[in-house]
Amino acid sequence: MGTSLNSIGVRAMFAAQQALQTTSANIANANTPGYSRQSVVLSTSGGQYTGAGFVPKGVQVETIMRAHNAFLTREAQLSTALSAADVARRDQLSRLESVFPTGESGIGAAAADLLNSFVDVANRPGDAAARQVVLSNADEYALRIRGAAGKISDLQRGVIDDVRNSVSMVNTYAQRVAELNSQIAAVQGTGHDPNDMLDQRDQIIKDLSGYIQVTTVPADDGSLSLFIAGGQNLVLGGRAGALSATPDPYDASRIGVSVSDAGGTRPLSADSLVGGSLAGLMRFQNDDLVDARNLIGQMAAALGERLNEQQSFGLDLRNPPGSGAPIFQVGAPRVLPAATNVRDASGAFVSQPTLTVTDASQLRASDYDLRLDPANAGQYLLTRLSDGNARSVVDGASVDGFTLNIGANAPTGSESFLLQPVGAAGDSMRRVLDDPRGIAAASPLSATVGSSNTGTGTVQSLRVTSTAVDATVTANVSFNSNTGDYDWELRDAGNAVLSSGSATWTAGQPIVLNGFELRLNGVPRSGDTFQVSPTLYPGSDNGNALALIDLRDEGLVGRQVLSDGTVVAGDTITSAYGQAMADIGVRVQGATAAAEVSASVQKDADSALQSKVGVNLDEEAARLIQYQQSYQAAAKVLQIAQSIFQTLLETAGR
Repeated sequence: MGTSLNSIGVRAMFAAQQALQTTSANIANANTPGYSRQSVVLSTSGGQYTGAGFVPKGVQVETIMRAHNAFLTREAQLSTALSAADVARRDQLSRLESVFPTGESGIGAAAADLLNSFVDVANRPGDAAARQVVLSNADEYALRIRGAAGKISDLQRGVIDDVRNSVSMVNTYAQRVAELNSQIAAVQGTGHDPNDMLDQRDQIIKDLSGYIQVTTVPADDGSLSLFIAGGQNLVLGGRAGALSATPDPYDASRIGVSVSDAGGTRPLSADSLVGGSLAGLMRFQNDDLVDARNLIGQMAAALGERLNEQQSFGLDLRNPPGSGAPIFQVGAPRVLPAATNVRDASGAFVSQPTLTVTDASQLRASDYDLRLDPANAGQYLLTRLSDGNARSVVDGASVDGFTLNIGANAPTGSESFLLQPVGAAGDSMRRVLDDPRGIAAASPLSATVGSSNTGTGTVQSLRVTSTAVDATVTANVSFNSNTGDYDWELRDAGNAVLSSGSATWTAGQPIVLNGFELRLNGVPRSGDTFQVSPTLYPGSDNGNALALIDLRDEGLVGRQVLSDGTVVAGDTITSAYGQAMADIGVRVQGATAAAEVSASVQKDADSALQSKVGVNLDEEAARLIQYQQSYQAAAKVLQIAQSIFQTLLETAGR
């Protein structure tokens, strides 16, 4: 009896000791990230049959079990991935917002200062100081455009560094998961779980989820396989794949992500990365940065090209006067072939389409994808990436303010191109006119009202609309009715009639002849005449300066011509900048709200998981007392057993 009782006491003490040790470990690791509460699983040792029945043999330790909830663990990992993506994009957008400052430091203010400075030139066409102010303001506008484009490039380089660092961390974590998988599988046959290794693996997967969202698939040997981007394997049992940061297939200044395993290397679509900081960085790079660069380029091209155009319509102060030289130079449109396109023996791409800007006011803040149209032989599918609008086009088609030129070698069926009409416009924008005399303030033509006119018609404005205008030709307009009917004729420098005709003037509509528009105020009467003739004194004329001032209110950004010919007015340059600021601001606010929501979801998921698997110090303290008492009671059993055994020995010795 004493021996049996002694055995029961020893087992009881061992079980209590194991429980005390496990509880102590829980208390020690209460603040250890990823640690799951462990508990001792006890069972009765069974009974020994005797004639008097089954005598109990005490207790035994079955195993040490960790608290675990697979569903809550996956939820915590998923919420971590989504929160990390939102936070990464929010942080990058907050930096991007500084590219579009408000007030006097913004691009809109610089554009307004530039156009307003033509007022002084219009008031004093020959004043060199007023002209120099125009050039200084033009230089400031170009500087701000170029500075904004440079900041975007800096952000892009920062994204590349962050992506590379994230890829390195993913590979480190993936390798560690694979190692733990091997270690866990090696001890799987013992019948007991390696709790600490399982906790480590869960924590590493959660940390990994902060960089890229993973899907876990358990195997019978206790290992977990990890899949990313809709099914690409990152970890298979004890083998880990590897991510790599690779150049974008079109633009080497951008970065992409590829995965390598036993099957080779495959690029990952940015759209398939739905969680983790990599997903946020790639979305920022491919959407937000591209849109911001295009917004800057659209404003640079629209004002730069339109100002140059209007400048070319006027006369400068050279001797003899000439048409105005360009004030600005902007970056040319680009066509970027895919890296997989066909190359010749020298490594150059065989097919290389080009773009030509035909109307900068119609340029959109977007890139385009170009490839063969599989549904229409000999045509090409052009997709505007900002809104997904796709259309079939042919060689020489004009779309959104630019003309597509395929070139001598047409693309093959597998080739594709990224078109950037405005993406590089701001990168190299600069003022190229240095001589103040080069500002073409004078109009090559002047309008006069007949001295014997009886109506109220006056000249509202005279605007040259084409560089093809012949400034040596005189236009005579004679009204022959009170309802707007008029005759017109064009005469050369020798007063010979070149052409003539008749038309009807409507209030509010211009009289268009010989590359100019003549607008009238009031109502002409029959017999009234108006003459448009070459400007005799360009040094004192301000006709083109007034037209340059009018650019302040002209919708020169984002004008659209619909398929039915309807013209949708664009935005002024200051309004366009305001909308660009608003667009970025809305993105920042949206990203901030998304980050706050996802952070709250992550916090709730972590709390739910901790409530199930975490250590509660109050509960562990209570268990510690419970197991201490159990240990003391078991020790008392041993003491009694020894006492009984000693009594038996003494009795037998008598």
